[in-house]
Amino acid sequence: MVGEFVLEVEKREGRGKGAARKLRAKGLVPGIYYDNKGENIPLFFKTSSFEKVYAKAHKTKIVALKVKVNGGEETRHALIWDIQRDPVKNNVLHVDFLGVDLTEEVYVEVPVEPVGKAKGVEKGGILNIYRETIPVVCLPASIPEKIEIDVTELDINDFIHVMDIKLPDGVKLDAVEDNFAVLGVEAPEVEESEEEEKGAES
Repeated sequence: MVGEFVLEVEKREGRGKGAARKLRAKGLVPGIYYDNKGENIPLFFKTSSFEKVYAKAHKTKIVALKVKVNGGEETRHALIWDIQRDPVKNNVLHVDFLGVDLTEEVYVEVPVEPVGKAKGVEKGGILNIYRETIPVVCLPASIPEKIEIDVTELDINDFIHVMDIKLPDGVKLDAVEDNFAVLGVEAPEVEESEEEEKGAES
């Protein structure tokens, strides 16, 4: 549901590392909203509020940004596009929001999730995921949280390619140059026998 995830934000006046540090010291996060129409709004918001929204919306659900302007409020619909985190503390340093038009299709990378246990895995094979996400195009309200891929029929040396994946209604694969493998079951590595090892040493 569009607008289910709401984040209250304010316009940010100060720029630079010093201003950003002051915001973070107060439990606030600097960010930026931009869209393909050229609008660019520096923002700030509460760290705790953002983390609560991101825990549910991730990068595939529309967030309604409530922007305080001149004593009033404007709404901007956006996707959480990029998050910069401290490599040690993991706290949020900066967030990019990509503004979307609810009537226009957008490009987005959607996570894949294997479902079931592959036949090849039961035989000792190893299920490998080669692509964590796949590129799709759809209306913002139709972006799936994830794309499930049934792997139960995969035997050893079987693979599922991106063009084999059934997508939800209203979602289509973005143009790709090659039909790359998304996941597959590979044979387990066979350890060398003692004789082979001895032969290699001699």
